[in-house]
Amino acid sequence: MPQGSRQPSPPPTPAARLVTPPLVRVFVASLGAMSGFFLLLSVVPLYATTAGAGEVGAGLSTGALLFATVAAELAAPRLVARFGYRVVFAVGLLLLGAPTLALVGSAQLPAILAVSTVRGLGFGIVVVLGSALVASLVPAQRRGEGLGLHGVVIGVPGVVALPFGVFLVGQAGYPLVFVIATVVVLSGLLVVPGLPGHPGLPGHPGLPGHPGRGPTQADPDRPDPDRPVGVLTGLRTGSLLRPALVFTATATAGGIVVTFLPLALARGPANLAVLALFGQAVAATVARWWAGRFGDRHGPARLVIPGLLAGTAGVLGLVLVDSPVVVVAGMLLFGAGFGVSQNATLSLMFSRVSRSGYGTVSAMWNLAFDIAMGLGAVGFGVLAAQTGYPAAFAVTGALMLVALVPAGLDRMLVR
Repeated sequence: MPQGSRQPSPPPTPAARLVTPPLVRVFVASLGAMSGFFLLLSVVPLYATTAGAGEVGAGLSTGALLFATVAAELAAPRLVARFGYRVVFAVGLLLLGAPTLALVGSAQLPAILAVSTVRGLGFGIVVVLGSALVASLVPAQRRGEGLGLHGVVIGVPGVVALPFGVFLVGQAGYPLVFVIATVVVLSGLLVVPGLPGHPGLPGHPGLPGHPGRGPTQADPDRPDPDRPVGVLTGLRTGSLLRPALVFTATATAGGIVVTFLPLALARGPANLAVLALFGQAVAATVARWWAGRFGDRHGPARLVIPGLLAGTAGVLGLVLVDSPVVVVAGMLLFGAGFGVSQNATLSLMFSRVSRSGYGTVSAMWNLAFDIAMGLGAVGFGVLAAQTGYPAAFAVTGALMLVALVPAGLDRMLVR
């Protein structure tokens, strides 16, 4: 070959880019929504007790929020298909943020339940769209890390806003907290115009196809990757339902903890509930990010059972509710298990569908989250009123272990 005729080697292919401008906008909108949500998550149950509603009323306030969330999650995929991400996300933010101001003028339980219901509709829309957008906007080989990063973004409000809401109420009263929550949520409307429009359209900018794995002989009940998956179909599909059921156990405990831990520790050392909730939120956020990176390299299925067991151990530690050290340690352990379970189950479900099923997977996973949190809050309130907090936490931990059945079955059927 003559000198100088050799063609230069092509540059190496760069690693798939994870963070893009559309993804940043999703993060910003989700951050505002989740900040307002977590700011009030423990505050509203406390507010209900000021009206004399007691533990049952506190549980009903969280239950109303989350049951309405479930209804919105069922409808969200169809709404997005008809109106697009931008319109539906904007409506979700408005429903989540604006009604909060009504709480400034009324502490009666019916008003609290009505506001919680409307806010739940907005929250259900926002959480489904957030996860589906992230799954669509990140490369498939880095999906776990992308979901983990999204978990950090929406987990930061849990770290800061959840305990800060309880603290600020004691310092400045409920009205200021309600106003701040409203402003924070509605600020997300500023970036909504920059979100992608309609999902699932061929060649749609910012929504590259990342098909999941198709059916295999070892897992015959996976959905066809070339066909859209509806929520009802997803609920009948074992490979999607089993991880959702496992996550339901941990999410049940999550609803109990955020609703009743401040009440269970009301006679304990000052700010112990704030410290415990802060520790839980930090642990969950870090664990969710770590689980995403681990899952991309080794598979998320390996983390499902460890996450469940860690969360269960943390809840059982709350039986010793009179020991501040055990309470904080238990909340750290529960937070770690909760974060791992969140990422592992969601990543696993996304890996079993194509892009057309992302909205359904997000809806199913969030349905499991919110139904469990709602039922947990209402059921625990009734149980704790009869047995006291230590026995109620013990029952919760024992019930969580039942989820080992679908977890073990999934490991046997899917290899």
